[in-house]
Amino acid sequence: MSSLGDRLSAARKSTDDEETPFEADEQLDATAEQPVAESDATPTYSAKHAGTTSGSTPPKPESATPSSGGGRRALPVSAQDRMEELKQTVHAELLKQLGPKLYGGEMSPEDLDKQVRIVLGDVLARQDRPISNSDRIQITQEISDDILGYGPIEPFLRDSDVSEVMVNGPDSIWVERSGRLAPVHAHFANEAHLRRTIDKIVSRIGRRVDESSPMVDARLPDGSRVNAVIPPLAVDGSSLTIRKFSTDPLGVDDLIRFGSLSPATADFLDACVRGRLNVIVSGGTGAGKTTTLNVLSSFIPDDERIVTIEDAAELQLKQEHVVRLESRPSNIEGKGEVTIRDLVKNSLRMRPDRIIVGEVRDASALDMLQAMNTGHDGSICTLHSNGPRDTLARMETMVLMAGMDLPIRAIREQVASAVDVVVHQARLKDGTRRITHITEVERMEGDIITLQDIFAFDHNAGFDENGKSKGTLRSTGLRPKFLEKMQHANVHVDPLIFAPGRMQ
Repeated sequence: MSSLGDRLSAARKSTDDEETPFEADEQLDATAEQPVAESDATPTYSAKHAGTTSGSTPPKPESATPSSGGGRRALPVSAQDRMEELKQTVHAELLKQLGPKLYGGEMSPEDLDKQVRIVLGDVLARQDRPISNSDRIQITQEISDDILGYGPIEPFLRDSDVSEVMVNGPDSIWVERSGRLAPVHAHFANEAHLRRTIDKIVSRIGRRVDESSPMVDARLPDGSRVNAVIPPLAVDGSSLTIRKFSTDPLGVDDLIRFGSLSPATADFLDACVRGRLNVIVSGGTGAGKTTTLNVLSSFIPDDERIVTIEDAAELQLKQEHVVRLESRPSNIEGKGEVTIRDLVKNSLRMRPDRIIVGEVRDASALDMLQAMNTGHDGSICTLHSNGPRDTLARMETMVLMAGMDLPIRAIREQVASAVDVVVHQARLKDGTRRITHITEVERMEGDIITLQDIFAFDHNAGFDENGKSKGTLRSTGLRPKFLEKMQHANVHVDPLIFAPGRMQ
């Protein structure tokens, strides 16, 4: 019989032989489950398998240098990071070579674009890193957009299908297509990159944006409206909104094709403008008021003198005798501001036949009413509101902002006397922009201004299977009282257009 020590040694050996495969498998599984990191190439060691005790020093870890024997390799830098790094290198080199020419203003945009692309090709050709042809084209286009245009948003400004570009910080860009909002994958490099783009936009028209003046309204050379808000007002990074305005503005035929109005409605509005009726175009933000205002302005005869007044000049009238005025903000010292109200008052001294105000939003409403009531019939303006009745209520409120202690009845009498027609426009749920009301402002009855809808949009028609509204603008059957005023201007309207329920 063996001794007790021999039996214990045999039992311990048997136990080790049975446990080792399982423990090895568990150790292998645990190692496989650990994520591979670039900066952590240290393997996990077991005191038992290394032949050490818990108090001993573990062996030195193996080097993480890659070898032919299948050693662990650090993860390569992503292709996107390489592209960004290469763009920054090329951009810096380009600024060194063309710095004075880029901002000197001596070269035409076409020559400057050609020169930039030549230098870009030379700089890219000298890069040590191999670049595919598609990457080369992409880098060239992106850097050209950044230097000659407005960076990541430049492709969307060129896209005719995009009507609005919204930047909510450097990492969030949205666009509007066909009345629908959608995010895009483009982004600015950082907040500083976005701020440089905003400064480039506003500096070209003499505006500024900084901490003392963190909001600005501006416009691009093509007339597109720009609004920018920077920190500290913009909490999550600078905000930039660009509402595009086509160099070839939409005409009445385009609005008819889009379904915004019908041929009969267009003929009626044409008669209203030629008949020298005072018109207010109302609606919410993005409802298409400015486009409709531009269309109505196109109906004005060529032999009349037109004065346009806007915060950011975007109206594009085809007539020859047009004087365009634009308001001006205060300078860095808080002086030199010229408001819409100042321009409206000054326009009365310019012998206008028509006064067109891009948007009435403050005390200038009082001066606009005075202009309409002092022989300048046929004036047109836009105003934000929810409906025809709200349009007049907002007009009253803005008149009170002038600080005049006028009784409400006196203000309403001025409104009822000055305004003839309210054209209300809305953006429907399906993204389309439609004229929903053409309303006559009749007269005062007691302390209330009476209105009557001449045409109204039929919302009860519902939507089709694609979510498009099936409603149309229909006649209410009421004949407007201002037909007599139009006749004095030798403008006549077919009475059948007011037949009850007739689709317009």
